[in-house]
Amino acid sequence: MLGETGHFGEAAKRCNVSQPTLSVQVSLLEKQLGVMLIDRMPGQVMPTPVGAEIIAAAKVILNGLDEIRALAMGSKANLGGAIRLGVAPSFGPYFMPYLLPPLHQTYPELKVYIREDRPRQLERAVLQGETECGLGPLPSNEEGLVSFQICRERILLGVPKAHRLAAFDTITSQELRGEKLLTLGPGHRLMDEVRRLADMSGAVLAEEYEGSSLDAIRQMVSIEMGLSLFPELYVRSEFGKEDGIKLLTIEDWQGIRDIGFFWRRSSARGNHFEALAGLGRTVAERIFQSGDIK
Repeated sequence: MLGETGHFGEAAKRCNVSQPTLSVQVSLLEKQLGVMLIDRMPGQVMPTPVGAEIIAAAKVILNGLDEIRALAMGSKANLGGAIRLGVAPSFGPYFMPYLLPPLHQTYPELKVYIREDRPRQLERAVLQGETECGLGPLPSNEEGLVSFQICRERILLGVPKAHRLAAFDTITSQELRGEKLLTLGPGHRLMDEVRRLADMSGAVLAEEYEGSSLDAIRQMVSIEMGLSLFPELYVRSEFGKEDGIKLLTIEDWQGIRDIGFFWRRSSARGNHFEALAGLGRTVAERIFQSGDIK
């Protein structure tokens, strides 16, 4: 708690102990370990370098204890009772409304705690034990994670309806030469896709603007500030006829991303997450077989 709050009083409050009690316990731990864990400054405390490493290790250990407790108290019938799930903002908010009803029907006593974060931060959170399981674009070449693909999602090009390319349903990448492409900020895998398309086509990344959300990017495209890429499930959920955007496919560019669940390879709850991912795959198949996009 000290590492999160930077203050003995606030940390003591969260731990439901008095400030002197917490201070004494930290001092005893420092004496036992033989190292200084906390730098004490007027009105603020912060972990020393070795203290920060020990805090990170302790989080992993405590997460392991939570997993053991879940395995002991839970059963396959309710996936251990609770799951801390992290979701990528370009997929999770548009998929969870489809997943949660059948999930609660199948596992009525299961509690799902959802955290939204950019894919790269989400992968790090799962590896460090801050989040048990992630949902979004699958990590690439991460040995510490197990991945379970649930679908392959198309990525479509959005152009203003007044744009010259709006007259077509399909274009080639070369027709984007010199066009301005809008993108989400660093940490979003969709930014990598936009950059890949720009490199291939000769389009220009709009360096002066990085969107914080797909909604923000959609609004910028609708007022003719540039073009951008939109994942299919987001389009199904959020696009309407009044958006002023025409959606196109690019015939010589593979606009597809692999979506799924991922968790730590060392997790003791792999069977729980596999069951969750299996249900997620069934739901995803139902969604993407349900007809054309808007």
